[in-house]
Amino acid sequence: MKSYDTNETQNRILTIPNILSFFRLCLIPVIMWLYCVEKNYLWAGIILILSGITDTVDGLVARHFHMISELGKVLDPIADKLTQAAMLFCLLTRFPLMIVPLGIMILKEFFMGVTGLMVIQKTGKVFGADWHGKVTTWLLYAMMILHVFWYNIPVLASRLLIGVCVVMMLISLMIYGRHNLKALKEEQPSEEKKERQ
Repeated sequence: MKSYDTNETQNRILTIPNILSFFRLCLIPVIMWLYCVEKNYLWAGIILILSGITDTVDGLVARHFHMISELGKVLDPIADKLTQAAMLFCLLTRFPLMIVPLGIMILKEFFMGVTGLMVIQKTGKVFGADWHGKVTTWLLYAMMILHVFWYNIPVLASRLLIGVCVVMMLISLMIYGRHNLKALKEEQPSEEKKERQ
């Protein structure tokens, strides 16, 4: 049976999941051009779905084939958030209420970026996405795809979809925030013990 060197795997850069994440980054300007310039909502939606599929595939490949890497833990969420932010910005041109999830996303990512870097600095660990983060991602993709393809979506339906996403984003922010703050507090005593020794 083949054994895997965990440290070697985690330090790898050129892996299939990382390539897929980079591919999603390359799709962002294509989506924005199709939606905002060409007004080709059909193809913008198709490319957005393709991006969402590759997001799911790279996670499955990373876990099944032991290709989880430190770079992947950073690159994957960056590709996700930039794709989501870009699509929300595009939708904002037709649905002004999209400013709410976009604003919360910016606030959340700023907070998570700052506390995440502090956790990495103190513990040396990069935490992957939890269940609530994945649920938030899927809800956002579903909401955005519906708004892209359902051109004349009723105002009530639009507000309901956006509201559900906003609630889940806030829940995810609270859970992630508590997790990161807890990690920072738990690491502090061990550092103080080292200083005393």
